[in-house]
Amino acid sequence: MKKVLKSHPYGASYLATKRSQRTIQSQQKLRIIGGKWRSRIIPFPAAQGLRPTGDRIRETVFNWLAPTIEGARCLDLFAGSGALCFESLSRGAAHCTALEIQGAAVRLLRDNASALEAFDLTVVQTDSLHYLENNGVEHRYDLVFIDPPFDTPLLSSSCALLSSGKWLAVNAKIYCELSAKDNSFAPPPNWQLLREKISGGVRYCLFSYVEPSA
Repeated sequence: MKKVLKSHPYGASYLATKRSQRTIQSQQKLRIIGGKWRSRIIPFPAAQGLRPTGDRIRETVFNWLAPTIEGARCLDLFAGSGALCFESLSRGAAHCTALEIQGAAVRLLRDNASALEAFDLTVVQTDSLHYLENNGVEHRYDLVFIDPPFDTPLLSSSCALLSSGKWLAVNAKIYCELSAKDNSFAPPPNWQLLREKISGGVRYCLFSYVEPSA
C-alpha cells in the first residue's frame, strides 16, 4: 500500500520555517579575533569531527605567524569551520585554498566567504589526501594548516604528502594541531620545530620547512 504524505495543517510556510530553525540550531558560531574582520561572527555546522581551533590557541598561533602572514599563500587541508582561513586573510594573507570534504561545511565556507567578501579564498570540496596525491602543484605555499579530526592517521599522512609533493615554499611554515594524548605523530625529518604548546588537551606545533639538499 502506497504511503500518502499529508501536508501540515499550518501550511508549507510553517514547514519551511521549522526546517530553517533546525538548520540554525545545527550551526555554531565563532569569532574572528584579529585583522580587518576582527570581531566578525561566522557560523559553521555542528558536524561530527569538526572542531574549530579555539580563540586562545588561534591568538597564540597568529602571534607566532605575525612576521610572515602578510602576503602569504596559504593552504588549509582540513578547513572545517574556516577559522584558520579567515583569520589568515583577515590579517593580510594574499590567498588561501581551503580543502574540505563535508558538504555542509563547504556550503557555509562559501557563504561566509561571500558575506565577508573574501575574494582571495578558494574552497575545494575534496578528500585532502587524494588532492595532495593527484593534483599538480601550480605554486608552492608559504603557510599550511593541518588540523584533521583527532585520533586518525591523517596528520602524519598529510605531512608526508606535502613534503614529497613539493607543495611547500622554501622556509614555509606548517601549523599542526592534534590531541595532546597522540604519540603517533611523525613529522618529516626536514621539518624544524619552531614552537610547541599544549592547552586544554590540544597540542599545537609550528614547523619550518627546510628544503632538502639536492
